[in-house]
Amino acid sequence: MDTDRYRVRANDSSALRRCRSDDTGRFKNKEEALEHLEKGVVRLSHLQELLFAQDRHALLLIFQGMDASGKDGTIKHVMSGVNPQGTDVHAFGPPSVDELQHDFLWRTTTVLPTRGRIGIFDRSYYEEVLAVRVHRSLLENERLPPSRVTRKIWTERFEDIRAFERHLWRNGTIVRKFYLHISRAEQARRLAERIDDPAKNWKFSERDVIERRKWGEYARAYAAALAETSRAEAPWYVVPADHKWFAHAVVAEIIVQTLESLPLAFPRVTARQRQHLRSLRRALR
Repeated sequence: MDTDRYRVRANDSSALRRCRSDDTGRFKNKEEALEHLEKGVVRLSHLQELLFAQDRHALLLIFQGMDASGKDGTIKHVMSGVNPQGTDVHAFGPPSVDELQHDFLWRTTTVLPTRGRIGIFDRSYYEEVLAVRVHRSLLENERLPPSRVTRKIWTERFEDIRAFERHLWRNGTIVRKFYLHISRAEQARRLAERIDDPAKNWKFSERDVIERRKWGEYARAYAAALAETSRAEAPWYVVPADHKWFAHAVVAEIIVQTLESLPLAFPRVTARQRQHLRSLRRALR
């Protein structure tokens, strides 16, 4: 699968506009995509074992998107075959009072994946240049010195994020970021389904309808964030997500390709270690 077509180039502010949310790539139907996903999950399981055993790299996966874009479902299906012991999932809602007392990167920095592990962020520090940008009142809650809140604050935050992700890369953490791209019509259908289906009522929030009214503002904020922070060491991918099965297949393929690009291998055993292991083996008899 050619996943490079979904990758956002640095400073490309039109990437989101060009991508069709209903794209299904080379797959003729859902069954083909699910078969590809199943194979990808098997490959991912093996690669995760190598990542954990080698203990040199960490993998951070960031999922962003409009409400009802399918972040939870994508994480669930793509990561279904990996060992839970080597994976950490964190969902970030509105910051707590304690978190607001720190810089905007603090709460996510404290839960970054350690070497050998896969960390998954359902929303992330990117909310600070998305939701906070759309709702300026949220910025006031952060109690920044007035002199720091200038017209350049979003440009400065993009700069901070780029530096942060470059720092992670330099220290062995591989970052991949996914924007699940759905159309406004598909979002309306999914939100209506949450109301109509009793089993999905718990997913519905009146807040989703309120936020939907700011679709255009969020789209512009996302376009800027993707263009300003997609770099070689931490690229963004715009994943067509009107068809959930296609989004799952694309995300799985990108993760697998990322891990396959690393020099992963089981640790080598020295001659002395092997001799010691043989002596232990004899002791078992």
